[in-house]
Amino acid sequence: MAVKIAPSIAAADQGRLAAEASHLQEWGADWIHVDIMDGMFAPNLTFGPSAVKAIRKASKLPLDCHLMISNPELLLERFLQAGGDIMTIHAETVTVESLARIEKKVKEYNAKLGIAFKPATEMRSVDLAEREVSLITIMTVNPGFSGQKFMPEVLPKLEEARKQFPSRSQTEIEIDGGVDQTNAKVIANKGASVLVAGNSVFGQSDPELALKELKKLVAS
Repeated sequence: MAVKIAPSIAAADQGRLAAEASHLQEWGADWIHVDIMDGMFAPNLTFGPSAVKAIRKASKLPLDCHLMISNPELLLERFLQAGGDIMTIHAETVTVESLARIEKKVKEYNAKLGIAFKPATEMRSVDLAEREVSLITIMTVNPGFSGQKFMPEVLPKLEEARKQFPSRSQTEIEIDGGVDQTNAKVIANKGASVLVAGNSVFGQSDPELALKELKKLVAS
């Protein structure tokens, strides 16, 4: 299965959000990664449901909504209604009971459930044995801002996740943070099936070329 590139639209020109989402589809992106931060769980404020709705109208690509918010259950349904395809919530923000309720609500909308882990959070912090998880997101920077340096010391967690979820067709393993043209191939070779790319696409003089270079690197 080909490795997917999911550009983070939080790194794009916020004044041209719909146009940037449309461009990503034209340029060959596989998903659009939507970083949703509440200013509490992550020290930044980004998108609300209305922005996700606008992105949904502008692009047919799958929307991976990364809910970096302290109470994901509170706002989950609004982002599902806005058109999110994957609801990725953080392991640090849920209990066994709330995760079960979140999973049920995601299923009601025929969406997919993702679980994200901060760099310091161990995979075993959440028991996923009984959960239908389509995406594991391993953060290789601390949540908050685009352009941070990749943390290679987190990579063993990627290998651990791939052993726990060996089938790429059932569970994607996503790396989020500091992915660029210098490390994308190494990350893909270690078992990642989705790479989030923010500054390494939108921070370049030619975002289209940068995206295509990433896709070529992980395909080789």
